[in-house]
Amino acid sequence: MQTDARYRSTGTLVGLECDDDRNLYVTIANNGLMDAALGGRLYAAANQAAVATTAALAGTWTGLCISNPTGNSKNFVMHEFSWGMSVVGSDDGAVGLITCTIAAPASVITSINQYRGGAASTAYVDDGATIVGGALIRPCGDYGTGATNLIVSTGPHVIDLKGGIVLTPGYTLATYTTTATTAAFVFGFVWEEVDV
Repeated sequence: MQTDARYRSTGTLVGLECDDDRNLYVTIANNGLMDAALGGRLYAAANQAAVATTAALAGTWTGLCISNPTGNSKNFVMHEFSWGMSVVGSDDGAVGLITCTIAAPASVITSINQYRGGAASTAYVDDGATIVGGALIRPCGDYGTGATNLIVSTGPHVIDLKGGIVLTPGYTLATYTTTATTAAFVFGFVWEEVDV
């Protein structure tokens, strides 16, 4: 009969605990992304001011993107995409996500380790770039010209990607709007960096 369990992160054995009736005492091991955050692998980034967007797959693109540098030793597991409108929209359209490559990735927005004090991200986070070979992969919502509290899909606009998009080195995930908009959107991403 086994009386010990193995601790996942270190492989060491730990004793099992029972209640007064000798029933095994079990608790939930984590809460959502807690393991990734405690491990210093979870990052977030967002526009720090409202940004204008370009229409669809325009090569000279603006919004928010996360790029995994070519030759990086990490894959980026995408967990969350979010957006909000700071003012009334200048047009009607749909919000989504595209995957592409970027001619010259740069980082102009700081990504934040969700384990405060943890290591810096290896990602490039940008709000404007030249995209190559873009394709819409996730329509996520809509926007419009009505007052922000009258839009049918008024927030919170938080899309749980459930790790269903993985950026390998050399690839980018970027925001998408069907039409060009004035500076109204604030976008955000949450991702985990894991060894290739």
